[in-house]
Amino acid sequence: MGRWTQYDEDNYRLPEGVERIGYDSDTGRYYFRDRDGLLYKGPEGSEFGELVQVSELPVAIVPAPQEDGHDDLEAAPTQRNGYQQLAVDEHGSRHTLRGGSYRTLFPFFLVVSVVLLLVWRLVLLPTRVAPAPCPSTTTPYTVQSGDTCYDIARSHNTTLDKLLIVNPHIVCNKLMPGDRICVPDEGSSISRRFGRRV
Repeated sequence: MGRWTQYDEDNYRLPEGVERIGYDSDTGRYYFRDRDGLLYKGPEGSEFGELVQVSELPVAIVPAPQEDGHDDLEAAPTQRNGYQQLAVDEHGSRHTLRGGSYRTLFPFFLVVSVVLLLVWRLVLLPTRVAPAPCPSTTTPYTVQSGDTCYDIARSHNTTLDKLLIVNPHIVCNKLMPGDRICVPDEGSSISRRFGRRV
């Protein structure tokens, strides 16, 4: 069964001719009026129960006359098609959100984008580590745009094999401008085990 049934309405639960006219939040009681104009209060903390006759209403409750016969005191006035009108200010103008519903989501998207940028910067972006110093028998060289391993070795009068022995972690297909490699000196002889001269 759903949460709402016709048995929860006042016209089913209250005696005939009795209507709910207000609620006092200080005492937690609902107040009622019958067709003769007599006032009653309900039990404390309960919506329905035994009604007790009272002589007058508390100051907090000001009964408003029902103009359209609408029984629900807590609901805002609605149009004939069931939609509620937008709130109006003291000048009679309607309040609308400037920027639409996305304006309320802007702080959420801002926080998400900052977190994603931090993750990209700290995890995905490779950090530049200071390169290890070149050994004494080599010369440091900064790769320029368009350089290849063969061109670098040929311009320094050495072989490609010697260049790869001195730089074991270099990948010739992925040379980037600004990378630093060590180039063997012209007169030095380099073996497979670098550091041991032949």
